Amino acid sequence: MKHEVEVQQLAQALFVINKHAKTAPEPKQLYQLKKQAIEQLLKEKKAFKKGLHFSDHPKLSNQHSTVLIKVGDYCFHIPPTKEDLKQLKHLGTLDQSYRNPPAKMSLSHAKRLICKYINWKQEKTRSTPVRKQNSSYYVPSSLGKMDWPPIRSKKR
Repeated sequence: MKHEVEVQQLAQALFVINKHAKTAPEPKQLYQLKKQAIEQLLKEKKAFKKGLHFSDHPKLSNQHSTVLIKVGDYCFHIPPTKEDLKQLKHLGTLDQSYRNPPAKMSLSHAKRLICKYINWKQEKTRSTPVRKQNSSYYVPSSLGKMDWPPIRSKKR
């Protein structure tokens, strides 16, 4: 690993990113960070696949499964590959009594940690122009919209 970061810190950062992605208006970037970080952790054997769970959110009324990933003290779900469906044991329904431990970390710090860990470079693509709001009462959310890692301005 290029940047030595404790697995528990990475797990907390993933937890924060995943929690914010669930409520973000544009969560695509956050879920990409989560996916790439988990793939890297699995490759380095710092995370492992525990099994399959039935999803709490069926797609088009069809039951499907997700892969349960253990990273430090935290558990996450990712979509399964065909190999996962063949090789992993099915654990049944999700245990509703289990909760990940709370994490005290800001989203910006979590993103910085994960970006540094996976050496992530964001593609600079804008397909639709950003529309400005004229109301002084409207404050747009920045969840999942920030460019990471942040670029410092040359003003001094």
